[in-house]
Amino acid sequence: MKPDEILERLVATPSVSGDESRIADFVARYARGLGVRVERSGNNVWFALGAGNGPRLLFNSHLDTVPPCAGWTGDPLKPRWAGRRLYGLGANDAKGAVAAMLAFAAGLARDASRVPGEVVFALTAEEEIGGANGIASVLDAVGKVDAAVVGEPTGLEACTAQRGMLILKCIAHGVSGHVAHADANRGAEHRSHTGTPINAIEVAARDISRLAEWKFEPHPLLGQTRAQVTQIGGGLQRNQIPDRCEFFVDLRTTPNLDHATVAAELDAALESEVVVHSARYLPKGTADDHPVVRAALAANGRPGPVGSATTSDWAFLGDLPAVKIGPGDTHRSHRPDEYLECDELLAGVRVYSALARAFFDGARA
Repeated sequence: MKPDEILERLVATPSVSGDESRIADFVARYARGLGVRVERSGNNVWFALGAGNGPRLLFNSHLDTVPPCAGWTGDPLKPRWAGRRLYGLGANDAKGAVAAMLAFAAGLARDASRVPGEVVFALTAEEEIGGANGIASVLDAVGKVDAAVVGEPTGLEACTAQRGMLILKCIAHGVSGHVAHADANRGAEHRSHTGTPINAIEVAARDISRLAEWKFEPHPLLGQTRAQVTQIGGGLQRNQIPDRCEFFVDLRTTPNLDHATVAAELDAALESEVVVHSARYLPKGTADDHPVVRAALAANGRPGPVGSATTSDWAFLGDLPAVKIGPGDTHRSHRPDEYLECDELLAGVRVYSALARAFFDGARA
């Protein structure tokens, strides 16, 4: 199958997160047709090509998509060509990367014995909903690898830094009372329990103002991290001073920021109690001089790496050095009329092939 035919088949197979069995079936059949041994766990499929002695390079992308949103001008589950552009749910994120990897695998299979190591392909599930049943669940079974290529729509830029996600639950405590008895002491430190009503919403408001001005150490590729308050709730009824107000803070962190340290610093600085709600999406970064980064830059011909604001399955690869790279444009993802250009797909196949070749050449040297 040609790369565009692979992409069309992938897009024609619905695979909203949690319902990837049919697309996993297709990928497994395709890989078996290359004459390789295919492993599968749930809706995760992986296989290896190469001589088997030497470095192992992992190519990973995800099979699932988000549900279709409103605003499509055609059926999002039916691939539609317009010239050399394919429209359909997942065409850009990330079935383009999957198709490029499968086409690369087909070329590699024709002469796999010449690879001084192994290329491992893992096409996995549930990336869009947290990855618990995806790459994180099969990484041990895939076995030790030396570096990874994560397929996401990056315009074939080599992304060597990726933001993480730290979500904090902040609890502002006050002292309840009748609104009529509020006085000048209402803004007192909430931990000094004097019996005077203290409005927890006002405590929360002061902390939200502090967070809006908070400065974190910037990252050279990703820039600043900003604290964004995304949810807030408090108060019992209209004539009662609230004794509790909760708000959630979303921080898209950078590799130079440690989640535990950030949470501890904010807990010490804010009046509100700070609790870590979610910290599993760790920020990731790979040094510019790592062989997989040098290989990616040699393959795409770009002057240097870039950063990526979006998360991906890279978050679940532990300390494995990785680069995120793939055909497509991240700004088309999760939007109506998602598409991929055929020329982008073909360039992706070439870049993946050249990246692997440069990686193994570097390892040999």
